[in-house]
Amino acid sequence: MLQELRVENLLLIEQAQLRLSPGLNVLTGETGAGKTVLAHALDLLLGGRARQGIVRPGASEAYVEGTFDLSEELRERLGDRLSEDAEEVILARRVSADGRTRAYLNGRSAAVGDLRDIGGMLLSFYGQHEHRKLTLAAAQLQILDGLCGEEQAERLAACARAHRLTRELEGALESLQELAGKREREVGLLEFELREIEALAPDEAEHARLLAARERLRSSDALRSAAGAGAEALSPDSAEGAGATQLLAQAAAQLDAIAGLDPGLDAMAERLTATMIEAQDLAGELREYCDSGLDGIGLDVAGVEPTLESVEERLHGLERLIRKHGGSIGSVLEYSEQASARLAELSGAQGALSDTGASLEAARGELETLSKALRKARRATAGGFSASVREQLETLAMGEASFEAILGETEPGPAGADTVEFTIAPNPGVPAGPLREIASGGELSRVMLAIMSAASASAQASTLVFDEVDAGIGGHTAKAVGARLRELGERGQVLCITHLPQIASLGSRHFSIVKDTSAEPTRTSVVELGEREVVSELVRMLGAESDDTTARRHARDLRRAA
Repeated sequence: MLQELRVENLLLIEQAQLRLSPGLNVLTGETGAGKTVLAHALDLLLGGRARQGIVRPGASEAYVEGTFDLSEELRERLGDRLSEDAEEVILARRVSADGRTRAYLNGRSAAVGDLRDIGGMLLSFYGQHEHRKLTLAAAQLQILDGLCGEEQAERLAACARAHRLTRELEGALESLQELAGKREREVGLLEFELREIEALAPDEAEHARLLAARERLRSSDALRSAAGAGAEALSPDSAEGAGATQLLAQAAAQLDAIAGLDPGLDAMAERLTATMIEAQDLAGELREYCDSGLDGIGLDVAGVEPTLESVEERLHGLERLIRKHGGSIGSVLEYSEQASARLAELSGAQGALSDTGASLEAARGELETLSKALRKARRATAGGFSASVREQLETLAMGEASFEAILGETEPGPAGADTVEFTIAPNPGVPAGPLREIASGGELSRVMLAIMSAASASAQASTLVFDEVDAGIGGHTAKAVGARLRELGERGQVLCITHLPQIASLGSRHFSIVKDTSAEPTRTSVVELGEREVVSELVRMLGAESDDTTARRHARDLRRAA
């Protein structure tokens, strides 16, 4: 139950304090006095959005505070969000002039979402246009689900998760399928390039040897000529002239003739003899180099004797890879590693496509299962709910009206695969139709009250707030609506903002909002009325002058009838 509501600097209200009681609390005042300001104050306590310009002119901030009873059940549900010694629940909201807001729970900072969650357990608010929401399919489904018990809320949360997962997997699968064609082309290109690299098996050391070999092969004639000339100079084939080896031999013979006379000269003779032998060996190697072709380059190309043509061909292949993949054999080898890794990744993508498809099927199955569970609970509840609403309508001067909550099927979504349509036939013989098409404004107000009454037994909140739910009605209908509101108050607590004396007369506690236009800026105050003031307020609401004795008698009669 809402014990007390405090409002400071909210629009026209400079300061107001309402001490509420169990039962039906009514709030009245002339049009424009600011009754809906209190409705907005309660909406702020429920985590609602702060409207632009709601801070009273000249004030730095607005403040709203509500004090609620704390039951043991609520204490258990709130857990560690409340201190152990808490005896009540106090929700508060500050709104600065620049639009920033802060929320509080029992004096501690809290998130606006906390106010929304906790406020929903404490208070249900039905605004003056709430009956229009009844024409929305989503609102109708929400009402029906609210009657299905706490397990339905768990099913809805699970269904929303399953639907979200299904949509995510559908998006992922679509993306993978779009990439499938591109992936196949990329796989083909990578496989071709890897085969090309593997076929040539590039090696940095080999590439260096090939470059050197190409230079030798291109200069082979010059190499042979130089080697031949060197061999001829050392040891000529013809007997016409003496070569270097022969001259060395002659010099060695001269020294051998005096061997043993001078140790120093003997040492030089030995060196001369070694040089002669080395020259003879070198001449033989130079001739062998000329005779053996290019075996001396020490290169093996595909297991055959290297030729300039084979070396050029090998280098052409390697250099083509170098141009394609980064400018060096090292970059070619690095690209080969990257391409192999990418190929493995793409090969795994096919598996990912298959896995995603399987996961999507599983998620769709889970969504379908949860949707069926939601539908089963809704079907089990719809009949009793419809009957209860019809009973409530009978007490609201619509006893001959028919009402049905009709379920239909649709594509699975976050709330399952059902649609609900509230249908009504206000008068006998008139075909039933959707509530949004059939009911008038006054009928919608009564239907909403009937629905809220039917749902109140399952409602978590003990306080119900109605903001001019009586719009569009009057006379006996207004009296019936008032009686219904009072009955709801007997089960818990009702706060009703009304402009009808038939309803206001039934209040167990009556508050009046009065606007003072002489103040600058205009000020609105809220006062609790005693019995004498209640009668005077009813006279005003009847549209009579304060000294109208007939109206005053009528007002007293209304109070006595209450």
